[in-house]
Amino acid sequence: MMVDTQDEMVVQPALNEKDQITEINPDQLDTDAETLENVTVATDFEAMKEVVLPPLLDEPKTLEDAVNTWTVENWRALSKKEHGPIFQTGGFPWRILLFPFGNNVDQCSIYLEHGFPDTNSIPEDWSCCVQFGLVMWNINDPTLYYHHTAHHRFTKEESDWGFTRFLELRKMFQQPWDNSSRSLVENDSVNITAYVRVVEDETGVLWHNFNNYDSKKETGYVGLKNQGATCYLNSLLQSLFFTNAFRKAVYEIPTAEDESITNSAYSLQRLFYQLQISNSAVGTNELTKSFGWDTRHIFEQQDVQELSRKLIERMEERMKGTAAEDALPRMLSGKVKTYVSCIDVEYESSRVEDFWDIQLNVRGIPNLEESFKDYIQQETLDGDNKYWAGDDFKYQDARKGVIFKSFPEVLHLHLKRFEYDIQRDTMMKINDRFEFPEVLDLAPFLDQEADKSEPWIYKLHGVLVHSGDLNAGHYYAYLKPNKDGWFHKFDDDKVTKATMRETLEDNFGGEYPASLVQSRTGLQKKTPIMRQMSAYMLVYIRESRLDQVLTPVKKEDCPPHLQKRLDEEAAAREAKRREREEQHLYLPVKAITEETFKHHGATDLTNFDSNPNEDPAAPKFYRTKKQTTIEELCALIARDLNQDPKRVRLWIMVNRQNKTTRPDQPIMDPRPTIEETYQRMATTTRDYALRVWAEVAEEVDAEGEANWPTYQSNANGVIVKNDLILLFLKHFDAEKQTLEGVGHIYVSKEKKVEDLVPVITKKMGWGDKLSAGEQLALWEEIKPSMIEGLKAKQTLKAAELQDGDIICFQKVIERKSAEILGKIPRLGEKAPEETNKRWDRYDDAKAFYDFLCNKREVRFDPHPRGEKTNHQSFILTLSTKITYDQLSERVGEQLGIDPTHIRFFTANASTGSPKTPVRRQVSQTLGTILNPNGYSQQSMQTKANSLYFEVLDMSLAELDTKKNIKVTWLSEGITKAETFDVLVNKQGHIEDLVQAFTKKAQIPDEKEGGRIRVYEIHHHKFFRELVPNYPVISINDYADVMAERIPEEEVDADERDFIKVMHFQNDPSRVHGIPFKFLLKEREPFSETKKRLEARSGIKGKAFEKIKFAFVRRYQKPTYINDADVDADDVIFDEGGTIEDDVMLGLDHMDRSRTTRNGGEMFLK
Repeated sequence: MMVDTQDEMVVQPALNEKDQITEINPDQLDTDAETLENVTVATDFEAMKEVVLPPLLDEPKTLEDAVNTWTVENWRALSKKEHGPIFQTGGFPWRILLFPFGNNVDQCSIYLEHGFPDTNSIPEDWSCCVQFGLVMWNINDPTLYYHHTAHHRFTKEESDWGFTRFLELRKMFQQPWDNSSRSLVENDSVNITAYVRVVEDETGVLWHNFNNYDSKKETGYVGLKNQGATCYLNSLLQSLFFTNAFRKAVYEIPTAEDESITNSAYSLQRLFYQLQISNSAVGTNELTKSFGWDTRHIFEQQDVQELSRKLIERMEERMKGTAAEDALPRMLSGKVKTYVSCIDVEYESSRVEDFWDIQLNVRGIPNLEESFKDYIQQETLDGDNKYWAGDDFKYQDARKGVIFKSFPEVLHLHLKRFEYDIQRDTMMKINDRFEFPEVLDLAPFLDQEADKSEPWIYKLHGVLVHSGDLNAGHYYAYLKPNKDGWFHKFDDDKVTKATMRETLEDNFGGEYPASLVQSRTGLQKKTPIMRQMSAYMLVYIRESRLDQVLTPVKKEDCPPHLQKRLDEEAAAREAKRREREEQHLYLPVKAITEETFKHHGATDLTNFDSNPNEDPAAPKFYRTKKQTTIEELCALIARDLNQDPKRVRLWIMVNRQNKTTRPDQPIMDPRPTIEETYQRMATTTRDYALRVWAEVAEEVDAEGEANWPTYQSNANGVIVKNDLILLFLKHFDAEKQTLEGVGHIYVSKEKKVEDLVPVITKKMGWGDKLSAGEQLALWEEIKPSMIEGLKAKQTLKAAELQDGDIICFQKVIERKSAEILGKIPRLGEKAPEETNKRWDRYDDAKAFYDFLCNKREVRFDPHPRGEKTNHQSFILTLSTKITYDQLSERVGEQLGIDPTHIRFFTANASTGSPKTPVRRQVSQTLGTILNPNGYSQQSMQTKANSLYFEVLDMSLAELDTKKNIKVTWLSEGITKAETFDVLVNKQGHIEDLVQAFTKKAQIPDEKEGGRIRVYEIHHHKFFRELVPNYPVISINDYADVMAERIPEEEVDADERDFIKVMHFQNDPSRVHGIPFKFLLKEREPFSETKKRLEARSGIKGKAFEKIKFAFVRRYQKPTYINDADVDADDVIFDEGGTIEDDVMLGLDHMDRSRTTRNGGEMFLK
């Protein structure tokens, strides 16, 4: 007998019928069907119930079971769809839905559906969670049967659930079933039994599909949106938010004077307030931007513990000097004592430190209490590892350990779920079962002298969970917002109620209970199934302080300025929403006026993309309804211009083939709507708005009607077009280096170009004619990149001028060689008296137009390594045609320094940081500097319109003779490192480098302070020492150069007495830190060697005590020097002993560079 398993086979059907039936396809099952022994018969309903209703992973409580059998007769005579008899369970009616010949498939289709007679009477929020099994069995032999099992949340919309491919029809009728002599359907009849179990839906979301789910409505809380891989951040933020005292403390940080996006305290306040009042999920973009994160950080999962620490530290810094100054230490900080206590004498060394969280081991430890015991476990120091108790007691047996002096009100416990696996040489997730209680007594882990006047009982407040493995996982949190009530699951933007089983048992990790694992075959039975989700962070609150920590947070607790700002933003969003909804009713209008044209200092008549609120040259913007008439639009613009509407008419702006936009003709009929006018002009415009030029009449008749020079309507309504053309005038002022609009004029086509001169002089207020010795040079602005001179004797018709053309003019000094009007000195020609003329000044309008076409605003920032010069960032408008030297001249003028002492760097497009320096070349221009190699990969990686500058101590020419070397100065062993950029002559030697370095670092030279050792390291290993006469040019560009004072005992030591020292963590391949040379002494006890190593390295106290020492040889495992194997009198090296060249002394200790398990450094500005 073939038995299909449960519920992975649910699919949706594709039906043409009105009835929507949900499919479950057993062909999609991953597990094979098993052949069961004939120990169960279909008539033994209780036994069959065990088969078809197996335990569920969710373990819901059973409310009621029901079994109902339907005998189906005359199968071949049945209609396409049949319903079984209605039966009751769980207080609701149910029935079997049967498609005898398949629901659009060649198999029998059987479903369970609710049996409500009137579906319209079902409440919209009705639901019922049901586990069910459907069994088809032979009417004469109950040992022959076939079944499927599923579970489903039945709702008004999803009224049925079952199996579209229950069983193939040919198997039901034609074949002997299960090696018997009978078919399953015998005499055209068969029994179908429905086993229905209604289960309790404690949380209201059991088996919910979450379509149209409203977290706020169902739970009263909202989630946080996931930006990409920020689920870890979301779970931490929700935990902090529901620590109400923390939220209140954050609200008390003064941010009214710094409401900027870079202020993380202000951004966190905004986020908390939005979580408090919002009806939908809140975004974290503002907060991550305040951290300084870019897209790269958004899609990297950071270390939660480190993020928690840094975020809390940041908030604590911002609270200093405020009323909430001690709120976070009191709430989140406890005290722990580290001690070494002698066994035989009364001597103890200890220090008490603050802690903000506790890291607890998980591997091999069953529960939280045992992990605390492991944390405070004592270590005995005896034998060769005795403790030095000072001169009075010498070496003594002692006990070393830690004990807690106090715990904070809110205790953060980080479980070490991610550890380094030395076998695999990678980080691994630990899925061991680790239990934690709802109530925790921490008194056993306190020092005997601790204050125990009130109980140290803690109640679970939050469980932060990681689901998945190291490389791919998801984070969410179970939190208890109130002292009493439910835990809730906060999974990004979704919030649901959670049971205690979901909060505790499901997050212990380890194997699934065997009773909950569905039947499997073969080797699968022997392989345990591990839970992928497990707790990695726990939050406990001291029971006696629950009321203080979970104090209600009201809207009034939020800073008033923040409420006001967010209310304003909400109102603005609502206004924009309404505007979007009504957008189809409106058509924007952009209008050029005489005033906007006069402010325009660039090409064409305006820039239609400019913002009128920021740029006076931008066209006026009107948001008008599509049904507005042209007459009404004229009145609106006239009111804005403070003019009589009769004196205003509008010209349609059209796009010419040369990609300019000019007035074409006036709108003579004021009756059409602006939508009709726009549609007529749709083929000549590229804008989403109606673009017009508003003309104001200079003359009116006695009745106040405008007298237009052309396109004038007469009494018969006929429009008269004469030979006058509309021209726009621009003036280039060579002295001020400005271009500005003057206005418009009407001129006859038959007039000559020279006839424009008196019109222009009058328009400019220069009188009737020019002064003696002055001329006007005139050009036509055909398009921004084409400016053509006009001949004086040529007619406007011959010059092909038309309505809307632009004439640019400028005053020039009359020259004997320039008899023809418009012929002026070419750019670059200098008169004898003009030898000091600047390269960045333009003699004529044509050259200035060329500048306008190639100008670019470039931002200049000081190079980070030149911060001590106190230079500020600035922006210059420059032509992309200028050379490197001209660029240096302009920047030097801005900074007030010698241009030859400036070096430029391009900026990285993604990070904004400086790239390599720009090389000075003869043919190089600003354009090629900002866009190297056109649109190549290099160009895409270069930030446009941005350069860094560095002020040098020498000229670039002299710099070419120097080599830049990064030297790291070790002033306190290897614990303090400071890097300097040192310039040395390429022909120099190491002694020259040392001399230049001491001057740059402002430290005593070798004569005054002692000899300096310079050496190279590569991949955290000592490479070689550089002798004083070693040439600088030969220094390896891929190695790091280190410098240190040679200790007095090493000055005259034999090179053969030195050993190279390296640092590693667990495995020699995981190197870190700064390597160094160490002098070995003959017949020296190891205990004394360790003291010298401590002094030589600068690693002090507890950090040094944790170091393990080993000999490291290439391609071999490290040989550890165990204290148990070394007596006090033993020595590492005998007199005359030698060391192999490839042997190094390894210091095995933790890498303190604080990198995350994903390999990237935690980044929080």
